[in-house]
Amino acid sequence: MRDPRRVAILISGRGSNMRALVEKANGYDVALVASNKAEAPGLDWARAQGVQTWALASKGVGREEYDRILSETLSEHDIGTIALAGYMRILSPSFVGQWEGRILNIHPSLLPKYRGLDTHARALEAGDRAGGCSVHIVTEELDAGQVLGQAEVPIEPGDTPSSLAQRVLAAEHELYPKILSEFVRDE
Repeated sequence: MRDPRRVAILISGRGSNMRALVEKANGYDVALVASNKAEAPGLDWARAQGVQTWALASKGVGREEYDRILSETLSEHDIGTIALAGYMRILSPSFVGQWEGRILNIHPSLLPKYRGLDTHARALEAGDRAGGCSVHIVTEELDAGQVLGQAEVPIEPGDTPSSLAQRVLAAEHELYPKILSEFVRDE
């Protein structure tokens, strides 16, 4: 069994949640930041922090093949836990099966509400009093795994999807490192 405290963070963009996970690491070591986009700005930030990075553009590579290469890379780095942080690819069933129970994701809604995309607009359209974020275990079913923690963010009069998203993102930056730390400690 691999050490669950050796964490890989998967990103596709600027990596703001990745930054929070690196800066607030408590009880875990970010051993690798990996991306499906070689030009992801978050990779530059990770390198500047001395974190090892890996990138392979996923465009034109089949999902199963890409995930096989990614899984081999994670294994080579002795990764025990995977944290998705703005990773904008659906993982293949074989990848999820291989890493079952060891992949976490942060999602910008209070699951089980609003799985998938456009979560803030959907919460506003529904007239919800609060939005928020959830950290959950990744399963083959999108945004359906066990919820490990949530943070509620009040919806304020005049909120737009963008203004709500900014406040939820700030909550994500607090929640995700806390839950990841608890998760690896309890493994």
